[in-house]
Amino acid sequence: MVSEGVSPNCFTFTSVIAACANLAILYCGQQLHGGIIHRGLDNNLELSNALIDMYAKCGNVDNSHKIFRGMPHTNLVSWTSMMVGYGAHGHGKEAVELFNAMVRSGIKPDKIVFMAVLSACSHAGLVDEGLRYFKLMTSYYNVAPDQEIYACVVDLLGRAGRVKEAYELIENMPFTPDESIWVALLGACKKHKQPSMGKLAALKVLDMKPNKAGTYVLLSNIYAAEGNWADFASLRKLMRSTITKKEVGRSWVELKNQVYSFSVGDRLVSSHEEVCEVLELLVKHMKQVGYVLDLDCFVHDLEGET
Repeated sequence: MVSEGVSPNCFTFTSVIAACANLAILYCGQQLHGGIIHRGLDNNLELSNALIDMYAKCGNVDNSHKIFRGMPHTNLVSWTSMMVGYGAHGHGKEAVELFNAMVRSGIKPDKIVFMAVLSACSHAGLVDEGLRYFKLMTSYYNVAPDQEIYACVVDLLGRAGRVKEAYELIENMPFTPDESIWVALLGACKKHKQPSMGKLAALKVLDMKPNKAGTYVLLSNIYAAEGNWADFASLRKLMRSTITKKEVGRSWVELKNQVYSFSVGDRLVSSHEEVCEVLELLVKHMKQVGYVLDLDCFVHDLEGET
């Protein structure tokens, strides 16, 4: 477009920055940021919001913070994007402080803001703080929680090992919990080794006839960890008949402006042996610092075997 003599405007930059954010292409986003400054558009509200999101998704939350602090004007999207960025990088305390600052500035939080702060609290282990905001939603801000909010709170409690409280919350919900909520509880049961409640959550999930392979794999892991190979085999058979076989997903990493693409079990990469050696070295270092690999419920990719 530029080579044809067409100058990009704010809408053009916003669209391309969003693409960079979704693909986590930092160098491209930085070039666009430079172009925005060169054209004198760096004070545009929508562009600044897009840049906050882009830098956070590319792992540079410090730049997101600098842009946010330098904005002459902010709106709800600005505050929310910054909170989401903090939460994604485990900065729960900063996300909570930002929420409080936003409220003091006179901006009323909506459901998306509460999802951001609850998720941030969950990833940072700020359980009581998260529960306080959950209660304030209805008692003070008059925002009705929906399935997504309840799933955040179940995840908040589940990550902290408070599985029983998470189950009680589900039982007292004002509506029928959907698959995402039971899967959140199921993941907590697996992590904290609560097989009895895990089976209950598993039955609830299976009753909903899930269509996501990840849900079946999670259930299979729980059965495998218990040595329940009969149910494991039945579940694998059910998965084969229920889940449509999908094209193998691919991942990529960018190094020195070159993109490398790969998939699970990919042996076509020219440096496959070197990659395996580096992975073994990383696992060794992880063990040395105390990380314990969760291999008790390892299950091969079931989709690849169908």
